[in-house]
Amino acid sequence: MATDRYVSPLSQRYASKEMQYIFSQDKKFRTWRQLWIALAEIEQELGLAITDEQIAEMKEHAEDINYEEARAREKVVRHDVMSHVYAYGLQCPNAKGIIHLGATSCYVGDNTDIIVMRDALLLIRDKLINVLSELAKFAEEYKEQPTLGYTHFQPAQPTTVGKRATLWMQEFVLDLEEVDHVIGNLKLLGSKGTTGTQASFLELFDGDIDKVDQLDPMLAEKMGFEACYPVSGQTYSRKVDTQVLNCLAGIAASAMKMATDIRLLQHMKEIEEPFEKSQIGSSAMAYKRNPMRSERICSLARYVMTDVLNPSMTSGTQWFERTLDDSANKRLSIPEGFLATDGILDLCLNVADGLKVYPKVIEKHLRAELPFMATENILMDAVKAGGDRQELHEKIRELSMQAGRRVKEEGLDNNLLELIAQDPAFHVTLEELEESMDPMHYIGCAPHQVERFLDEVIAPILEDNAQKLGMHADINV
Repeated sequence: MATDRYVSPLSQRYASKEMQYIFSQDKKFRTWRQLWIALAEIEQELGLAITDEQIAEMKEHAEDINYEEARAREKVVRHDVMSHVYAYGLQCPNAKGIIHLGATSCYVGDNTDIIVMRDALLLIRDKLINVLSELAKFAEEYKEQPTLGYTHFQPAQPTTVGKRATLWMQEFVLDLEEVDHVIGNLKLLGSKGTTGTQASFLELFDGDIDKVDQLDPMLAEKMGFEACYPVSGQTYSRKVDTQVLNCLAGIAASAMKMATDIRLLQHMKEIEEPFEKSQIGSSAMAYKRNPMRSERICSLARYVMTDVLNPSMTSGTQWFERTLDDSANKRLSIPEGFLATDGILDLCLNVADGLKVYPKVIEKHLRAELPFMATENILMDAVKAGGDRQELHEKIRELSMQAGRRVKEEGLDNNLLELIAQDPAFHVTLEELEESMDPMHYIGCAPHQVERFLDEVIAPILEDNAQKLGMHADINV
């Protein structure tokens, strides 16, 4: 590894080898050659004088890219596409004259970008499904584990650990639906020419517009797409990039939500992310177990969510049929958005696969607040015994404030139950109140909601994608 120059942490620390390959030079230039072969085949099928031998020669050298020749040529002509046309021609002397026939640089550049984004989205999709699978196991295991609910990060009505996990999962399900929508609507640029009018192809086919009309559908079929965009300038609409990165930003936001919850829960010692035997939490404080994976998720998520601004601004500033101020920006924002999202999902998969729950701590925190949560039930029972609701409500309010001051100002235990039992207006003993403090009485339909969500929403997703399951993520640092 080079140590005397900048190396992106996305490739060194965060993104998987699979995602890095999708955005590699090798993947790009191999795809260029596949597109040149597809164009030659289509042009032959539509009647141009292209021989089987020429196409066979192109196929023979589709994979063995002569990078040195391409790099040397680019230093001379300052044009990456024409450099690779030249290098391909050196390997295919018989086909040299028909490589890239009628096409512009965007024929290979933009069509490849769409193919690469589709392949990257498919990998993202697989990882989303695996994250859902791991979280489903967690939710099922802890669907009946009562825990304090929080609104405004203040103790509220109890829920269950498993129910809370379904909230994380619901976010990812929405992301999966958006990924499927984006993948399903991606189209190739096609063969549109310099300003999108297909003028060069109309010239090649001697004015036969019916043959020109067949170019894009044939290309889409050969490259595994449903269609090409019906109209364009020189490039496909840069709004497509905005749609793709918005999708990634949604995933990042979902992951941040889950990771933030885990960070807060780890602070309370209720749930911890995986912590390896020899892992060091702090260089100074040896006892620390920092939620570094969840922190990293949040950190990368912020990057992805702000990255959306890049294609949005690019889309809005494409003058007329095209400008080139998208090029440098696209080379950064699209790959890095995917690499960061890939790293996020690997971290999510790793965390979800190893979450550690501490029921005793959860129960301790729950029981410290449960008397406050139970006041509504206590009030209703006292009214049933003949009490006046308004008077009893005021009494409970006053007693709750008194108990709260004891906890906050004196650091003592919550004695609300004792205060209520001492008030004859409630007609209840301390023993009876304590017997009613079973947390299961206060979690509502949470376990049932978990079961329904897993059965009705998650199970069909996992069944339809069973062949995609079984991923495991190795975290580099």
